Amino acid sequence: MENKFFNDIHYKFGFGCMRLPMKGEDVDYNHVSKMVDEFLAKGFNYFDTAHGYIRGLSEVAIKKCLTSRYPRDRYLITNKLSPNHFHKQEDIRPLFEEQLKACGVDYFDFYLMHAQGRRNYPDYKAARAYETAFELKKEGKIKHVGLSFHGTADILEMILKENPEIEVVQLQLNYLDWENEDVQSRLCYEVCRKYNKPVIVMEPVKGGQLANLPPDAARIIESLHGGSPASYALRFAAGLDRVMMVLSGMSSIEQMEDNISFMGESFQKLNAEERVAIDKVVRVFHGTNNIPCTSCRYCVDGCPKKIVIPVLFNCLNAKRTDPNWNADLYYENAYQAKSAKASECIKCGACERVCPQHLPIRDLLEEVVEEFE
Repeated sequence: MENKFFNDIHYKFGFGCMRLPMKGEDVDYNHVSKMVDEFLAKGFNYFDTAHGYIRGLSEVAIKKCLTSRYPRDRYLITNKLSPNHFHKQEDIRPLFEEQLKACGVDYFDFYLMHAQGRRNYPDYKAARAYETAFELKKEGKIKHVGLSFHGTADILEMILKENPEIEVVQLQLNYLDWENEDVQSRLCYEVCRKYNKPVIVMEPVKGGQLANLPPDAARIIESLHGGSPASYALRFAAGLDRVMMVLSGMSSIEQMEDNISFMGESFQKLNAEERVAIDKVVRVFHGTNNIPCTSCRYCVDGCPKKIVIPVLFNCLNAKRTDPNWNADLYYENAYQAKSAKASECIKCGACERVCPQHLPIRDLLEEVVEEFE
């Protein structure tokens, strides 16, 4: 469907820069540059970042690997006004200018109020963040203003009612969360349709969970005889009405090559047989007790003990999915190299306040302790 905000976008697939390939604690800039080259060469041009992604290194990578190497008309960039990086209206413009400089551009094509929800929306209102963003738009420093959302449908509707000038909404949307009572993908999507807002999709593969399926679910996808598990997740999201862009946080050029192979001119919506298959995959997931963590790492950034919570959750999920896999060794490597043990959690709750999945992280860490310690 045609939309004036997206006329400059080539295809409906974007490069999410939250999970870039790494070399130790730094981004592998040579690898990212190759991915950028391949992405642009195949006709794609949309990039998404935020000030806090990879401890600020995502914006650095945008400048090193993209904006310093290609003319401005070759790409579109979305950046965000993120929580914890401002406290009052006077903080916003200096932060915004810092973001422009970090990315090496004079304007952002899209600028989103980041991770909106019940807890932090009042802070954005108090700081007049939306009004400031639209002032920056009038000055030519932003082309389009929107929001990214992690919350319930009633809060999204309230925000759209109070800010009717919002141009686009970024939602967590995938087939596993479609009817999830906490994430409310479908309900939030329907609010966007009600208010005639185009949708950008984040987490279409749910942090890699829909690319690395449990064995029973993988066999269902394999029976279709075509396409990677990730391809069905991306095509599910991209095939929905009013979805104008689907992001993928790719961490290797192999992932990128797979994704762009079916998200360009050859893109096709899921057919009836494929929809039946993903319904079966959802039932498999519902029959497991895996933790639905997407590894966004927001919890790690605010943890006073710096516990690498997503890594520990991944170890527990791996052990539950395949008891024969040596998850215990990976657990020991995780906390020894990077952080405290799960048992060193002080129960402060900072992680739960920022979790987009609304997980009871403190209770889940106790399950990690019981399994591994």
